[in-house]
Amino acid sequence: MRNESIATQKALNLWAVILIIWSFYRLKFQLPEWFDEFIAKPLVFVLPIYFYIKKVEKGNFFKNLDFYIFRPFSNYLIGVLIGLVFFATAIFGNFIKFNKFIFLPGKVITAQSIIVIFAIAFATSISEEILSRGFILKRLYHESRNLLTSSFFASFLFFFLHVPIIFTNNKLTGNLIIFIMVTDLLLSLVNSFLFISKKNLVVPILVHAFYNLTIYLFAF
Repeated sequence: MRNESIATQKALNLWAVILIIWSFYRLKFQLPEWFDEFIAKPLVFVLPIYFYIKKVEKGNFFKNLDFYIFRPFSNYLIGVLIGLVFFATAIFGNFIKFNKFIFLPGKVITAQSIIVIFAIAFATSISEEILSRGFILKRLYHESRNLLTSSFFASFLFFFLHVPIIFTNNKLTGNLIIFIMVTDLLLSLVNSFLFISKKNLVVPILVHAFYNLTIYLFAF
């Protein structure tokens, strides 16, 4: 048990370093969103975890994250169905901001813009779920074996990971900030339960990506 506690503490220390670097990046740099999601997050969120698993845990990157792409189709179906629930929350967020429903507000609707939105939604979900579920939650649960405690703690950390994003995004104001904060916590709790029950990171990635997609399409 002591060895597991030490391992968990090391993982949390790495998470803290990642949060500090990410917060500094968000405060000092205002770069395009595609750069944040395709370059910055993989470098800040994923690369340190890759080296940690290889050098400290001396394990396989995908296996140690429970990242299994080729699993039963039901895993994908569950992710999509639960993602549809979050679809409704994005529509509600859209209404809160505009007092009416607007599709792709402020953007020119083209095939290219739709493809970019899909790509960003999935890129975001992969980086954040690798850090929050595959890395942190798995190790918290492995030590405690308590679904509720580990899920709530991981969700608390997930929330703090988004604080630098929420308060440096000038598109988020007023009630929409509160809405995003609440739905982020809800998303994290749902994904935590799914990850532990299905033992496959693909499921929360799908839910997260679907949620991101609807937020991009309707809320911002």
